[in-house]
Amino acid sequence: MILHVAGLDKFIPPFIRLVEENFKKESHRFWLGGVSEVHKIESKKNVYLCRGSHFKKIKAYIILVLQLHAARKVMLHGLFNIRLVLLLALCPWLLPKCYWVIWGGDLYQYKNATKTWRSRVNETLRHFVISRIGHLVTYIEGDVELARQWYGAKGIHHECIMYPSNVFDPSMIAINNEKKRNNGPLTILVGNSADPSNNHIEALERLLPFKDKNILIFVPLSYGDQGHAKKIIAKGKAWFGEKLVPMTEFMRFEQYLSFLQSIDVAVFNHRRQQAMGNTITLLGMGKTVFMRSDVSHWRFLVDLGIKLNDVEDLSLQALGDVEAQKNASIVHSYFSKTTLVKQFLDIFEG
Repeated sequence: MILHVAGLDKFIPPFIRLVEENFKKESHRFWLGGVSEVHKIESKKNVYLCRGSHFKKIKAYIILVLQLHAARKVMLHGLFNIRLVLLLALCPWLLPKCYWVIWGGDLYQYKNATKTWRSRVNETLRHFVISRIGHLVTYIEGDVELARQWYGAKGIHHECIMYPSNVFDPSMIAINNEKKRNNGPLTILVGNSADPSNNHIEALERLLPFKDKNILIFVPLSYGDQGHAKKIIAKGKAWFGEKLVPMTEFMRFEQYLSFLQSIDVAVFNHRRQQAMGNTITLLGMGKTVFMRSDVSHWRFLVDLGIKLNDVEDLSLQALGDVEAQKNASIVHSYFSKTTLVKQFLDIFEG
């Protein structure tokens, strides 16, 4: 049995479907923590949900301990849950069979750690666990290097694009650079959520020189810190007026893909690996993407041969047809469902 341990995030229900449709369903079990009103999922034979009363949660963690010991392999989808980290620290003999699927935010907790006693204890536990985990799963070599540098990780690296959200649908390729720009506003996407790590204010400041141009700035804010979202809306409206369009309502996946097709330029000002699903989709569509050149996924994408743009030199100049077509071709080839299934087959059966 292969045990998947995860928080109930938007990536997980599609991943469960991927596993059930492409691998032996009876060989996989899912232990999911957290409650999501948006991403509803029901408990079933191979899916256990940790939620409810305090007593039910204690029972859930006892079940987790038993399943961790019974499993042939353990897939840790992100390392955000400090209770899970504590369990693994208390059972270090389990760590060689653990596969840490690195999300980014879990890795960069190292940078966000404070000097409080709680933070120090948490980081001590994380260092103990991460340094002993047997396997690291990601497609971004830079994140593996940081895990080794910050936490002394020694695990084997398995290249994997991780989730269906990173799979590009070739039917979405719709490069059309003769553009509606002559007839309508240039559409700009800033960030991917209300998380402060998007560094929205700095990104919007970089767009201020263009505020008198024919532009519309879309800012997704339905996920993340809603207090921060209100600050972004207030500042953005003060600077850009009606040219700033806050997106505060959750959109279905199909709706969001359609929305991304309408975007001309994306600005991702994150200081860490983040928004890769959005980035991959936009590049596959032939869109122009600006990001920081000092993040780990910049080097990964450039090494693939993809043309990126640095936020330090932000402009409204879109990619030419040749560069857009090349980006789309690379994304289509690498970020495919065939690639994802083969990569997990190697991990599950290896």
